[in-house]
Amino acid sequence: MAAAFQNEAFPILKDYLYYKQTIQNKSLKTVDEYFIDLRTFFRYMKIRRGIVSADADFDSISITDITQELVTSVTLNDAYEYMNYLIRERDNKSAARARKCSSLKGFYNYLHKKKHLIETNPLSELETPKIKKALPKYLTLEQSIELLDAVNGKYKERDYAILTLFLNCGLRVSETAGLNYTDIRPDNTLRVLGKGNKERIVYLNQACIDALRDYMRVRPADGLKDKHALFISRNNNRMSVKTIQAMVYKYLEQIGLSAQGYSCHKLRHTAATLMYQYGDVDVRVLKEVLGHENLGTTEIYTHLSNEQLQKAADNNPLAKIKKEN
Repeated sequence: MAAAFQNEAFPILKDYLYYKQTIQNKSLKTVDEYFIDLRTFFRYMKIRRGIVSADADFDSISITDITQELVTSVTLNDAYEYMNYLIRERDNKSAARARKCSSLKGFYNYLHKKKHLIETNPLSELETPKIKKALPKYLTLEQSIELLDAVNGKYKERDYAILTLFLNCGLRVSETAGLNYTDIRPDNTLRVLGKGNKERIVYLNQACIDALRDYMRVRPADGLKDKHALFISRNNNRMSVKTIQAMVYKYLEQIGLSAQGYSCHKLRHTAATLMYQYGDVDVRVLKEVLGHENLGTTEIYTHLSNEQLQKAADNNPLAKIKKEN
């Protein structure tokens, strides 16, 4: 699949995006997101520098003609004005602005340290907008069991196996869709291809082993369009991300959770939370299980449940001390 930036990026930007893709092994989706962020910035700079009219159709502004002179002339003040523009004109929330800020700083760091086109990174002091860290939404243990109990129908073995992997292994939906039957290994581990084509090995517990064994007994073998795919759709093809999502939504709706913001990714949150709360799992181990690149991403699961907070308060040695009259 061709990258979105190949025909739209100016040469230096194209070099940077290829660097992210080939040297840093970022996924095509991630590289395209970098491109979109940087394209927005340089469209803004063309207006700011008077290269195009202020009333031009912003989304139609080409950046193929951006010069090295313009790129290297960018200042910290330009970046802050751009952040202000994102709030005023594009209604970008803090998370979107933080991502665009990170994309900008990364690009100019590359120009400074890798390409040596600038003596210093003018955006090194650009402050990233603070993002409110919301606790991840997840199913309780009781809701997780209820979801598994809801599985029924012609494809019940397949659906049960998928939900079991989500809830026990914390797989991403894209990772689940990409599984091949050969990824199930004789030593009861599962080979998973994660973000950026990074491979990790997931250990299967007994629930996963049993669910996969039951599914493999009924998995179609004839007329498959993708004979390597683990999970097969009703059309004898590999189940797509959208098909898996639709299946998950169906069962969530059956237990009354579909309108409450739950999704495949929330099942990943559930697995991580249950492992952390019930399994005495160190956050660094959890990082490897989930395939996170940074420990900071995993640390959101170290939140405490209300029950744990209540228990902590009740167990305080001063909890039962009363003032004597």
